[in-house]
Amino acid sequence: MFLVFSTSVCARPKILVQHQRSVTNLAEIQVTNQTIETLICYVAIDGHRVYFRLQSLQPSKWYKATDTRLNHSNFSTWCDYLYLHPKYIPKKK
Repeated sequence: MFLVFSTSVCARPKILVQHQRSVTNLAEIQVTNQTIETLICYVAIDGHRVYFRLQSLQPSKWYKATDTRLNHSNFSTWCDYLYLHPKYIPKKK
């Protein structure tokens, strides 16, 4: 009798997500790329996504909420390796 095990490995890039409050009491978020690869990322709040490329070992800019009632739990983030998503690779001129 043979047993076959199938496992799926899902390696995600290592990122650091930081939250803070601005001077005007708005929630803010920043994503830092902790890999040597360029990443494609988004920050979302209330269903509005902002996509950006994140260079190796670099932080993103701070993204702010638009309402003081929102907090860090209202944000969502996603990052993946840019080479896995060719539609986000800039076109060469």
